[in-house]
Amino acid sequence: MTSSTIRTRAVRRNRVRFPAILFACTAAWIANCDLSNGTSAQEPASPVVATSDRLRPTETDEAVQRGIAFLISQQKSSGAIVDRGHDNAMTAMAIMAMAAVGHQPVDDTPEGLSMRKALQYLLGENRQDRSGYFGASDGSRMYGHGIVTLMLTEMLGMGIDPSMNEQIHERCQKAIDVIVRSQKIRKPGYAKGGWRYTPDAADSDLSVTVWQVMALRSAKNDGLEVPSETIDEAIGYLIRSYTSPVDASGVPKIRKNGFSYEAHNDNPTFSMTSAGLLAMQVCGEYESELVQGATEWLQEHPPTWADRFVLYGVYYYAQGMHQRGGKVAEEAEEVVRTLLLDKQQPDGAWNSSSGEEQNAGKVYCTALAILSLSVKYHFLPIYQR
Repeated sequence: MTSSTIRTRAVRRNRVRFPAILFACTAAWIANCDLSNGTSAQEPASPVVATSDRLRPTETDEAVQRGIAFLISQQKSSGAIVDRGHDNAMTAMAIMAMAAVGHQPVDDTPEGLSMRKALQYLLGENRQDRSGYFGASDGSRMYGHGIVTLMLTEMLGMGIDPSMNEQIHERCQKAIDVIVRSQKIRKPGYAKGGWRYTPDAADSDLSVTVWQVMALRSAKNDGLEVPSETIDEAIGYLIRSYTSPVDASGVPKIRKNGFSYEAHNDNPTFSMTSAGLLAMQVCGEYESELVQGATEWLQEHPPTWADRFVLYGVYYYAQGMHQRGGKVAEEAEEVVRTLLLDKQQPDGAWNSSSGEEQNAGKVYCTALAILSLSVKYHFLPIYQR
């Protein structure tokens, strides 16, 4: 496959509205509260939620709403949404979590106001350096750079006014240029086409690469300048990260297999296989042998709460398996719901069993959980097939 496939899959940027079921959820919560003392009212004055099953908020809707409320509670006076550092990356993830269920910066709501403040923070002059890099000012490196770039490309055209949209466009193109330049650093053959921790890294790994690939795809959808060879080289790296050798036509010798953290390793994991699956789909490879094989591997190796980087992996798993459609999507959605809903904390946050994810903080964990649960809304263009 070449990057021409991606060019034909540009997604229209429509202004989306917050789902009616989540409006109903919020209204029900407000109606059932005595705002004068914070206690639950036994008999609301009048019903405010439609009785239609279509509008009845589900357990997932309510969990998502509580999670978003937690993210807003973590917003600083600067506009950053963060609890444990890496301000750029965490703020961008929180914005995407809100956008994933239909919130927009122009909305006259607490969520809209929070998104506006967060965007203004990330558009500040000290967040992106002169080269276009977002990963230095908060120490999030190329991980954070890819996350912020993806978020900004998804928000392009959704600013509160033409001036903000112009700022977003300018920041996006500079950020994409960093990704393109970084890929061109001389690397060993197995690492060619990928990215790693810093813009000048002479190696690659799948975890960092996937964020850059998603940012490139989203930028291409926006009509930003993304060289075709950048996409083609990235696809090559993804193929080399599959843990089965492939023949000359790109067909794996052992189809049912997974993706590994580095292209020269033969160690498929849940998180990396989920990431590789979504990355291939983002590149337009919806029915490739690798996608089918990774899907089958994930069906045999579903996530457990004890997994390392469980929330990171579930985020990719939820999106990638949803793209497969049909019974695969339905079963995966139930896996995600079962895994996540019981783990939400009383304050609306999620925290991980994985030490690395605990260190990243509750904003990180909560944003990933919301993004994982929000596939049924499917508002973010990057996840639309």
